[in-house]
Amino acid sequence: MKKVHTDKAPKAIGPYVQGNIVNGLLFASGQVPLHPETGEVVGTTIEAQTEQVLKNIAAILAEAGSSFDRVIKTTCFLKNMEEFAAFNTIYAGAFTDHLPARSAVEVARLPKDVLIEIEVIASVNE
Repeated sequence: MKKVHTDKAPKAIGPYVQGNIVNGLLFASGQVPLHPETGEVVGTTIEAQTEQVLKNIAAILAEAGSSFDRVIKTTCFLKNMEEFAAFNTIYAGAFTDHLPARSAVEVARLPKDVLIEIEVIASVNE
């Protein structure tokens, strides 16, 4: 198992890593819309927060030798499912030619009271 860490994504704020690579797969921890340098929440809308989450995921994917084109599965946690359409518009921009499997659920609360968290599983070059 290989740990993944990049300063271009927020550092772990608990007892976990940004991601682990096992048998050619990246299992990335859920990303929330934190700025990598300040640790502060970015944005107050679902659109702005989703954009930041995707930037954080892109940084972890790149560090692991992967990309959005190699994402196999995502799990998306939304604070308010009524914002699903707005979230989906931004999310779709990350996946142009390739669509991963996905689960999307509404949750009561997320870390730092953010509106969105996304975790990914992706293939990597080892």
